[in-house]
Amino acid sequence: MKLLENKVALITGAGGGIGEGVARYFVSQGAAVVIAELNEDQGEAVASDLRAKGGQAVYCRTDVSDKASIADSIQAAVSHFGGIDILVNNAFAPTPNVKLEEKTDEMLHQTLNTTVWAAWWAMKEAFPHMCQRGGGSIINFYSIDTEIGAWLHGDYNTAKSAVLGLTRSAAAEWGRFNIRANAIAPTAMGATFHKLASENPGFKERSAAMRPLGRCGEPEADIGPVVAFLASDMSRFVTGESIHVDGGLHLPGYNSRPSDVPVREY
Repeated sequence: MKLLENKVALITGAGGGIGEGVARYFVSQGAAVVIAELNEDQGEAVASDLRAKGGQAVYCRTDVSDKASIADSIQAAVSHFGGIDILVNNAFAPTPNVKLEEKTDEMLHQTLNTTVWAAWWAMKEAFPHMCQRGGGSIINFYSIDTEIGAWLHGDYNTAKSAVLGLTRSAAAEWGRFNIRANAIAPTAMGATFHKLASENPGFKERSAAMRPLGRCGEPEADIGPVVAFLASDMSRFVTGESIHVDGGLHLPGYNSRPSDVPVREY
């Protein structure tokens, strides 16, 4: 029997990058998957390919900044597959990389909407359906950026810290319903990574050298199995955890200070 046989999962942002890798690994382990993605072309392409390979997958256009859209995606899982067992909150909408003093209220609002509020809405919407099925697993995406105070990500760092707090609250309170909640802080060669690699020669090699394992992560092969572990009965006694899935990058950390920013400006 496969690890996620007879399980139904919804993965936000599964039309590309890490989300797509997780979706593909989930299907390989027997899960039926809802590809909750804003980009219709990408989302439908992933779902169609998974079905062509014998998997169970459906695309649902999802704007994670909109509560009603998230509710529709949860309902899609119920309508197509009879319920929901696994919720993976991965998607977010990035804002411009600017210094904290240049970040605007609008940027923070966008980031909070697509991370904290998105996770909150999805978790609350999935909750009664998980209860009906005797429990479930929630996996929220956290980030190493919050731990090092990554430059140019002030709004993102703030939001991801809140996501971790929400994850732990759900773990503490919803355990009585056999619903587990955990977080992962992944780094892998997703869309942002490939963009940076194309714009900065040697970026991939430098990134690999920063990690004790000496390589960059693959979304499906490296991140997917850890998310699947947290989604499966193998981790049925694990809740409230945050796991780094980054090849050991969290051990040395990294210097994110832009080279053009002076050490002192007063």
